[in-house]
Amino acid sequence: MISRRELITVGLAAGGGLLIGCVTPRVGGPAPATPVEPPAPLPDFAPHAYVRIAATGAVTLIAKNPEVGQGVKTSLPMLIAEELEVPWESVTIEQAKLDPVFGRQVAGGSMATTLHYDELRRLGAVARTVLVNAAASTWKVPSSECRASEGAVLHDATGRRAPYGTLLEVAAALPVPKPSDVTLKDPKDFKILGRRIGGVDNPKIVTGQPLFGIDQRLPGLRFAVYEKCPVFGGAVKGANLDEVKALPGVREAFVLTGTQDKFGLLPGVAIVADSTWAAFKARRALKVDWVLPDVKRSGTSGELARDANALRGQPPATLVRNDGDVAKALARGGKKLEASYHAPMMSHATLEPQNCTALFKDGVLEFWAPTQNPAAGQELVCKTLGLAPSAVVIHLVRAGGGFGRRLLNDSLVEVGALAQRLEGTPVQVIWEREQDLQHDFYRPEAFHHLEAALDAKGRLSAWKDHFVTFGLDQAQTPGNGGDVDFDELPARFVEHYQLGRTILPTHVPMGWWRAPGSCTTAWAVQSFLDELAFAAKVDPLTFRLGLLGDARQLPVKNPRLRPYDTGRMKGALELVAQKCGWGRRLERGRGLGLAFHYCHHGYVAVAAQVQVSKQGALKVEQLWAAVDVGPIVNRSGAENQVQGSMLDGLSSAWLQEVTLADGRVQQVNFADYPLLRLPDAPPIEVHFIESNVPPTGLGEPALPPTAPALCNAIFSATGQRVRQLPLLKANLRWS
Repeated sequence: MISRRELITVGLAAGGGLLIGCVTPRVGGPAPATPVEPPAPLPDFAPHAYVRIAATGAVTLIAKNPEVGQGVKTSLPMLIAEELEVPWESVTIEQAKLDPVFGRQVAGGSMATTLHYDELRRLGAVARTVLVNAAASTWKVPSSECRASEGAVLHDATGRRAPYGTLLEVAAALPVPKPSDVTLKDPKDFKILGRRIGGVDNPKIVTGQPLFGIDQRLPGLRFAVYEKCPVFGGAVKGANLDEVKALPGVREAFVLTGTQDKFGLLPGVAIVADSTWAAFKARRALKVDWVLPDVKRSGTSGELARDANALRGQPPATLVRNDGDVAKALARGGKKLEASYHAPMMSHATLEPQNCTALFKDGVLEFWAPTQNPAAGQELVCKTLGLAPSAVVIHLVRAGGGFGRRLLNDSLVEVGALAQRLEGTPVQVIWEREQDLQHDFYRPEAFHHLEAALDAKGRLSAWKDHFVTFGLDQAQTPGNGGDVDFDELPARFVEHYQLGRTILPTHVPMGWWRAPGSCTTAWAVQSFLDELAFAAKVDPLTFRLGLLGDARQLPVKNPRLRPYDTGRMKGALELVAQKCGWGRRLERGRGLGLAFHYCHHGYVAVAAQVQVSKQGALKVEQLWAAVDVGPIVNRSGAENQVQGSMLDGLSSAWLQEVTLADGRVQQVNFADYPLLRLPDAPPIEVHFIESNVPPTGLGEPALPPTAPALCNAIFSATGQRVRQLPLLKANLRWS
């Protein structure tokens, strides 16, 4: 009998072991050849859920987290490939579906690198260690004499080399070490990490191949729209369903009562059709009689702003932090300043509108979902539709932008309800742009009523911030992503510091918007610091460096956060000042501004150069960023994230706001909610400080300091201080 090892040696072919034309002669004369049954293909070597190696040596790595444009489908597998010692060019990346074996599968909070850098490197090292041990066992030499390189194990003393594909059977029989027991590579030996590597999906994206949620197609697929009340909290009283059902291409039209959860399945009318065009046309013919909620003052932007501004000077509802004696410090002699800053409500405006595809069959509800948070989506579906988690399968597909919007799974539960109703028929719900803008989970408005004092030497001696924002309905907590951090600058840097908070209730559901909280707070804080520097007659860079003081580690209240390293922040600030040529003289109408911020464990300083005409026309000439997030995993992806977040910060500060009238969002499309266009996008220089600390994320930290750097540059150019966004509505004429 031929052994399995001999069979593999004789007949291994692509796909795993194929023996062809093996003939056994008969005594007494020849007989017709009887082919031997080919062996079963050798199974892939899979020491854990993240790695598969075929007998050909082909390596498949699993990307666990959702890909929403932040590059984790490339960067996280790079961590595994580096330690596995395989050429990146030989690796295939496969997107995971939602599975408990992968643990946390979330795209949000710039946490992918922070949470998984060590874990995924160790999983790569686990696979490498088993393969090295397999080679050593085969050659009967100590594992310490063997090393892995470029998809093979080498024994330098004898010159032997074993490609990974030849070691699979032996490796499969060996024990798999614990991740904590393996040895990681020295960073000086990295071959993949730190390089510029293009996104694994880039070829498909540039050639228009289907990748995104909106691209999903299943046999017999139907297309649906779901019309919800234009006022949050409304319900369906009636609709012209028979008229809509009679339209060409329409298959179904029906009412769903929904739930009371504003973050779940809202009441609405579903239209199911043969094409998106038929569904969209039918939606325009749909007439719904809505039961509208009483929104009163909480439903109009102007009234909410008046209420917020009326609180100026009044005691806050809650004292978040109160160091020293701010009232006494402000009452002392010295220079005092007071200013109010207002950032508007914002939509996420993802380029790919919300969508999801689902099929309910044989009691199982299967999704193809562009979601940032699939586990929360599964939980929402189970709670709403009465299904067990085992009956809800979620395939992760690429999303055309997230920015926090797809952390909430309303489109997923909508299509789930429709698929359950249309059992056996796959259905895709797709939102039109108007629905996407008018049924978002919005960034709450932020009002900062600020007071500060300077001592005789021009140093900051007291700071007071009465922060006003929105809460949902009667909740006395900020809407998602609408709070100010307990340790927010200049807390801990000034003896007398007070942060107070008051919540204005509104009916509008709110959600995490890129760099939650920080995206508005940094603008107010860094702009007011600039005002204080000007009042003190101190250079804005010098004023900030003086505030930060000596390099030291400041503890934080939240035990999950790392201490604030003032040395790293000063390093970023000094580098960006050097790169932008801080201090050089510019003619009137042109100006430089800078700002810094710490969030998501990242230290970022931004400088902006602008030109403003006498009539107030703004041109952003250049942006610079100095970024300290530790070692860089993928330099190409890292630059993409910094530049993209800065352009997002520029676009939002310059052009965008969401307003309410009678409880309805007024913006309907990009004509009244504009995005930054290419002619207005400035060159951006990104400079990394690769400090010797564990790396952290990059999707958000560069956004917060962009808006204040821009506004401080406008002041330098014009003498006009911007205290209300967007800039599109500001008077930037020279003062």
